[in-house]
Amino acid sequence: MIDTANLDRLEKDVSSVKGDISALTRQISDVMNSLADSARKEARRGYKQARASAEDAIGDLSERGSAMMDAAQDAAATIEETVEDAIVQRPIAAMGLAIGLGFLIGVTWRR
Repeated sequence: MIDTANLDRLEKDVSSVKGDISALTRQISDVMNSLADSARKEARRGYKQARASAEDAIGDLSERGSAMMDAAQDAAATIEETVEDAIVQRPIAAMGLAIGLGFLIGVTWRR
């Protein structure tokens, strides 16, 4: 026969264990949510830093490209002025040079 006092104590113990399990489940859930929030914040921070670094690098490359383009345009203008001066000062020599270069290019393409 089952003793009612023991049965009541067993029911209380089972109820207490259920309560403990429920409390432990809530604590685990809270810890997991906290970890997920921390990971989300860290991922956002990493993304923002990577984006800022990429934007800085693109800005630097753009500045360098502009500087290189300016230098190339200056060099082209200088060469143009030099060639123009040479043609004005020595027109016959310039014509001879142009004919010679044309001949060399023609011979090279023929092969």
